[in-house]
Amino acid sequence: MDTAGIRLTPKEIVSKLNEYIVGQNDAKRKVAIALRNRYRRSLLDEESKQEIHLKIFLMIGPTGVG
Repeated sequence: MDTAGIRLTPKEIVSKLNEYIVGQNDAKRKVAIALRNRYRRSLLDEESKQEIHLKIFLMIGPTGVG
């Protein structure tokens, strides 16, 4: 997410996902927020990381969606 100093916001992530995924706006928004939160957590020192628990999400759907 931060390659060569580029940091994407959830809105920018959703915009990029829109290039590949039709519809599913709520799912794209939730994935974008989760990605941003994981990225921000990765920047913290180890002690601070222990204080912030990651939320795990599972995406399920009919055959062929992934």
